[in-house]
Amino acid sequence: MRKGFDGLCGLVCSGMKRDPLLGDVFVFINCRRTHITFLVWDRSGWVLYNKRLESRTFELPETATPLWTEPMMPLDGVRLSTVRYRCRLRGSDS
Repeated sequence: MRKGFDGLCGLVCSGMKRDPLLGDVFVFINCRRTHITFLVWDRSGWVLYNKRLESRTFELPETATPLWTEPMMPLDGVRLSTVRYRCRLRGSDS
C-alpha cells in the first residue's frame, strides 16, 4: 500500500490491461484487508482515497460493479452481502 498515483496506474495498465483514464474506480486492498485505496480519474486529475482500519477488516465485494456507490460502501462499514452496517470500533457511542 505504498504506491501512489503513478505506481497504481502502472498496475492498472500492465497488470489489469485496463485504461485508467476511462473513469473506472480501481480498488486496491492489502493482504490483511486493513488498508483500502481507490484510484479514480475524474476528468481533471487523479484522485486517491485511502482508509486504514484500526480494528476489524474490509469485506471484499463478490463481483465487480460499474456503480460508484457499491465500491464506497466498505468505507462506511456496509456489509455488502446483507447491506447492513457492521461495527467498526467499540466505543462509548456504540
